[in-house]
Amino acid sequence: MNRFLPFFFVLFLPALLLAQENSASLLRELDQTIENHQFYSNQKEHTIDSLKQLLKPALSELQKQEVYDQLYEEYRVYKSDSALVFARKSMQIAIRLDDSKRSDQAALNLASIMGTLGMYKEATDILAKNPGNRSPELKGSYYVVNRVLYGYMYDYATSTYEKEKYAALTQKYRDSSLQYFPKQARQHLIIQAELLIKKGKEDQSLQQLLSVFPSISLSDPDRAVFAYIISYAYHQKKDRGAEKKWLAISAISDLKLAKKENISLRNLAFLLYEEGDIDRAYKYIQRSLEDALFCNARLRTYEISKMMPIISEAYEHQNQKNQKQLVLFLVSMSLLTVILLVVLILLFKQMKKLKTAQKELNEANSQLLELNVALQAINLKLKETNSTLTEANLVKEIYIGKYMDQCSDYIGKLEGYRRKLNVMATAGKMNNLISAIKSKQFIESELKEFYTNFDKTFLLLFPDFINEFEALLVDTDLTQLKDGELLNTELRIIALIRLGIKDSAKIAVFLRYSVSTIYNYRSQIKNKAAGLREEFEANVMRIGTGIK
Repeated sequence: MNRFLPFFFVLFLPALLLAQENSASLLRELDQTIENHQFYSNQKEHTIDSLKQLLKPALSELQKQEVYDQLYEEYRVYKSDSALVFARKSMQIAIRLDDSKRSDQAALNLASIMGTLGMYKEATDILAKNPGNRSPELKGSYYVVNRVLYGYMYDYATSTYEKEKYAALTQKYRDSSLQYFPKQARQHLIIQAELLIKKGKEDQSLQQLLSVFPSISLSDPDRAVFAYIISYAYHQKKDRGAEKKWLAISAISDLKLAKKENISLRNLAFLLYEEGDIDRAYKYIQRSLEDALFCNARLRTYEISKMMPIISEAYEHQNQKNQKQLVLFLVSMSLLTVILLVVLILLFKQMKKLKTAQKELNEANSQLLELNVALQAINLKLKETNSTLTEANLVKEIYIGKYMDQCSDYIGKLEGYRRKLNVMATAGKMNNLISAIKSKQFIESELKEFYTNFDKTFLLLFPDFINEFEALLVDTDLTQLKDGELLNTELRIIALIRLGIKDSAKIAVFLRYSVSTIYNYRSQIKNKAAGLREEFEANVMRIGTGIK
């Protein structure tokens, strides 16, 4: 037998590791869901607010009751006090309508929520009137409410006598409810699974539950119920790993649906406490207590209050242990610091020895420095040359890219203009066609846009151009711009010269002036130069280089 042990170990180890990873992944998802609990509560509040907005004076009594019933369902496992309010309102309308079926359903809702709130006397008084008698289709619900109510009373009872009595009543109503639900109904399956577990037939119960569970959607409230019963079956089988997995699935579903009246998270907290995961256990039990208090679920609050001190004490104990470890760590760090100081002293002595050798190296370096000075002078000249080339390349790259975009844009506009003329010609609108051909508006608009793009691009390259140009003049009349102008004609001429376009004929073509006009402009500008006229254009070429 022993020789087969390694074989079984190799065979089942991957499955074991996969199960552990699956549980760890579910716990991480649960942690994230708890972090986002307010988001899910806000979703629930939004749904409730939407229903409340339907309550308008114009609604009939029947319509109001339907809205009240929906609000009851939304509040039932979210905020018990509010659920009680709407259950009573629904009951009042049912009585006024004299509708026996609606009255019975409202009575069952009222008894159910009273059980959650710990109002056992009031709930049993309502159920004593047997509201399911007049409506056979409510028989199953009647027995389920009784079963749940006496289950609460069993959990809350302190003496053995009461516990045995309530356990018997719970079993009685569970058995009775089974015959009033269709076999394929989920409620029938839930009750049947619970009975099988009570009889020790956990595998048979799991077979039924696990076959149905994959078909339950994530938004279905029954998902948490099925997952909890599955976890309870594994609890009876002593399979803690599977129990933990299904409790996590149930708790995630409860939290995402903002079900404050729940049990899975509390049970999972205690299970993790027993496994030594104190941090998670404390966080989960804390969340469970806050939800139970918010919902005002008396039994859940009572159950959690019994477990809370145990987990809190373990949490405090762990914190104290962590503090001791921190102190030990600090002491260790202090010892390491002393050792480090000793090492630094030894290094300091060694550095003194190195300083002498460094002095000798410095003398050799001083000789190299003289050679470097000579090389730097040569490098400076090369740098100036490279700077000029870099600037020229930058100007070329920016203007090439800019004007390629502009040419593409012009081609598109000309194509649109051609289509416009073509439409006029095709439609026979000759007068409009002739007017459009004679009009200079298109050309003037494009020239204006062209010069604006030129000005923006040039000022992007030479942002201090105007200030540096003013420094070359005796007065600043030439640089006074009108509202909306980036550059005027005089400044555009100087800008073109700075870009290396010095031929008056080329400048005239660019600015749509005659050559003589450009020549006059250049003469007027040179006449206002602060220095020699002959050096004016050379000084313009230094704008943006930092060279005076």
